[in-house]
Amino acid sequence: MSMSDDVETTVPGGRLIDPNEGDRGVSDETALPYLRPKDSATLILIDRSEPVPKVLLGRRHSRHKFVPGKFVFPGGRVEISDRQMPFAAPLHERHTARLLYKLKRPSAAKAAAYALAAIRETYEETGLMLGTRAAEPIAAPAGPWQAFAQAHILPDLGAIHFVARAITPTNRPRRFDSRFFAADVSAIAQRADGFVGPEAELVELVWLPITEASRLDMPRITTIVLEDLRDRISAGMSHDHPVPFYRMLHRRSVRELL
Repeated sequence: MSMSDDVETTVPGGRLIDPNEGDRGVSDETALPYLRPKDSATLILIDRSEPVPKVLLGRRHSRHKFVPGKFVFPGGRVEISDRQMPFAAPLHERHTARLLYKLKRPSAAKAAAYALAAIRETYEETGLMLGTRAAEPIAAPAGPWQAFAQAHILPDLGAIHFVARAITPTNRPRRFDSRFFAADVSAIAQRADGFVGPEAELVELVWLPITEASRLDMPRITTIVLEDLRDRISAGMSHDHPVPFYRMLHRRSVRELL
């Protein structure tokens, strides 16, 4: 698959798209050492049982240093164990190609690890386990993936869509190279209680119509990706639909379509 080189030099809203907005901790003028962005992954669950699709958002605990009190999609850093987790079906080849765009040492395993991280983080933060029932024992790595093995559930990457990528600008105290994924609510194989509450990372979960979600207090990039997702849903969640990539290029905010 070929990648588009078309770059829009004006992003929606006419400003920098910053995944860490609300957690800068410094002014734009403050000099900070260069930080390599950490790979992270996020999952947007979509409920299309009604005319207007709903999306799942969680409110982060107010004591967290990173975007405290804001509504976000479940997600977090990519871990080494994510490369070791087996899955029931691979990502669609178009998603794999876009995930590997401009990466050093690209591999299908690396692309799969991004999607797996989004599934794992969703389970850790919400208790929602995505995948399909496995007839045979699952050789899962140690840690959170053991819960999938015990439940006999294999992640199904074929049900996951890559919908956006955003890199935090330089001169930020925390930087992430974030991949946003989406999946239909029908991909949920099991639900568990006790993951959301007053002392948890997410203190509440809400399902909101995608047309109303932006009224919540959320990072700017979350609002932007929701707008992109509405376009993708209107296109029937086609694998051919372009994936926006937000980043800084030559000191300018750009939105590149992959």
